[in-house]
Amino acid sequence: MRLSLAILAPIVVAMPAAAQTPSPAERAEAERQERQRELDAIKSDMQRTGAERARIEQEISTMRADRAALVRSGIEAAAKVRAFEGKVIESEARLAGLDGRQAEIRASLDTRRDLIAQVLASLQRMGRRPPPAMLVGADDVLKTVRTAMLLGTLVPEMRDAVRVLARDLEDLAAVRRSIATERDTLKQDMIALDTERIRLEALAEARQKQVAANEQSLDAEKLRAAGLSRQAGNLELLIGRMETEIAAAQRAAEAARTSVVARGPGLTDRRSQMAALQNAGRMNPAIPFAQTRGSLPLPVLGVRLREFGAQDGLGGIERGQSIATRAGASVTAPADGWVVYSGPFRTYGQLLILNAGGGYHVVLAGMDRITVDLGQFVLAGEPVGVMGDAPPPAAAVTTGSSQPVLYVEFRKDGSNIDPAPWWAPRAPGVQTNERVRG
Repeated sequence: MRLSLAILAPIVVAMPAAAQTPSPAERAEAERQERQRELDAIKSDMQRTGAERARIEQEISTMRADRAALVRSGIEAAAKVRAFEGKVIESEARLAGLDGRQAEIRASLDTRRDLIAQVLASLQRMGRRPPPAMLVGADDVLKTVRTAMLLGTLVPEMRDAVRVLARDLEDLAAVRRSIATERDTLKQDMIALDTERIRLEALAEARQKQVAANEQSLDAEKLRAAGLSRQAGNLELLIGRMETEIAAAQRAAEAARTSVVARGPGLTDRRSQMAALQNAGRMNPAIPFAQTRGSLPLPVLGVRLREFGAQDGLGGIERGQSIATRAGASVTAPADGWVVYSGPFRTYGQLLILNAGGGYHVVLAGMDRITVDLGQFVLAGEPVGVMGDAPPPAAAVTTGSSQPVLYVEFRKDGSNIDPAPWWAPRAPGVQTNERVRG
C-alpha cells in the first residue's frame, strides 16, 4: 500500500518555491531593468518602422503618376490589412479562452493547496521515519501495525486525489505552452499588420497628393465645405448644399448622374461588369449600385451593435447601422462612388459621403481620419479612412460602447434605406454578439 512517487512527481515539480520578499534595492533594480527593456523595444520598433516606411515610400515613388497602379496597390494593401486584423482578432479570442482556462485550473489547484501540503508532508515524514525493526518491544510492533492499517485505508483515496492533481498540473502546463505559442503568433501578426498599415498610409498620402495636384482650388473648397457643415442641420441639407455649392462635389454629383445615363440601367451584361471590376483605372462604377444588392463588402471588421430601425436609446429609431471596431481599424469603400463630403460633421465625428450614382448615397461616420478628398472617385475596397481609439460622443451614448464605432447609412433619393440587404452574406470577421478586443 505504498504511495507511488511517480504519481507525486508532477506536484513536486510544479509547486512554486516559497515566495521571498525582495529587498528595496532588488525591487528598484528589477524596475530599472524592466524600463530599460521597454525602452529598447520602443527604440527597436521605431527603427524598424522608419526603415520600413522609407523602403515602402521608395517603392511607391515609382508609381506616383500612375493612378491605376496606386489604386490597385491601395486595394491590395487594404485587403492585407483586413486579413491581418481578422487574424489578430481570432488570436486575441483564443488567448482570452486560454487565459480563462488557466485561471480555472489555478483556482482549482488553489482550493486543494491544503491537500497538496498534506501529501508532501506525509512523504517527508515517511522518508525521515522509516518503519521500526520488528525485533523490538510489543508496543512498537502494535504502533507499526496500526500505522500500516491506517495507511492501508487512506493511501488509495490519497492516490486518487493525487492523480487528479497531477492531471490538472499537466493541463496547466499544456495551457501555458499554448499561450506562449499563441502569443508568438499574435506578435508576428501584429508586426505584419503594422507593416501593411505603413504601406496603406503611404499609398493614401500618394493618392491625396495626386488628387491635390489636379485640384488647385481644393484647399479653398475644403474650407467652404467646412463652413457649410457647420450651417447644415442634418445630412439632407448637407448633401444638397454640397452638391450644388461646392465645385468638386458638384462635379462628382454630375459625374454620377451622367454615368448612369450613359450606361443605362441594367444594360451592362455580367461579363462586362466583371471585366470592369478588374480595371483599377476605371472612373465610373463597374456595376450600377442598384444591382449590387447582396454583394457589397462591409467597410470594416467588427461587431454590429445597432441595426437599421432599432430603438436608438434616445426615443427615436436608428437610420443606419453601428459597428464596433478595433482601435486603428482600416475603413474601405463598400462600393464605387464619388466623394461629395469629407470632414467633421456635428457629433458624427469624421464623416464621409459617397455618391454611388442612381440617387444612392453611402454615409460613413465616426472615423478618426479620412484619407480621400472631395471630388475623388473611389473604388469598392479602396481605403478611405482609419478608426480612432474611442467612439464619437453620440455613438458612445447611443451604443454604450467604449470602442471605436463606425456608423453606416445608405440613402436613396434623400431617404434612409436599410443597409443590411446590400451586404454580402457571411461577411468575414463580423460578429453580432461579442466584443472586438481593442
